[in-house]
Amino acid sequence: MKTNRSEDALIIPVGGELPPADPTPVASVPPTTRQPATSSPQEGRRAARPKKNKRALARFRQINTFCDETLATLERAELAVWLLLWRDTRPDGRARVGQADLARRAGCAIRTARRALARLEELGLVETVYQGGWPRRVSVYRVAAVPDPDRAG
Repeated sequence: MKTNRSEDALIIPVGGELPPADPTPVASVPPTTRQPATSSPQEGRRAARPKKNKRALARFRQINTFCDETLATLERAELAVWLLLWRDTRPDGRARVGQADLARRAGCAIRTARRALARLEELGLVETVYQGGWPRRVSVYRVAAVPDPDRAG
């Protein structure tokens, strides 16, 4: 059976309006799918936001404080080591990583990574909780964003 496309086409006269895209009237939509009316667009956006995770907020506050207060005072290796330790920090506040792995990921020699760790400890940005080594497990560090005024020298 052959259909004529011109019969199916809708011709809108000049100055005419397009028909609605959805032929279903609004009244027939179930009330559960309707969005609540808001007085302003801002109010609707605030209501739709999920609650923030306190731990995530603390992490963002820590990295922002580090960037604002400390970043400009560090050498490249110190910055790389601090960022790697910060990223590896677990919810208990400790980062477990070997110095050789830190050096590899920071793109520097092991000796440079050790010097960077020593300088970060001197500045109060990193605390060595457990010193690892070859027969022992990896080292454990605690990371800070701003140097402790009592430890800075």
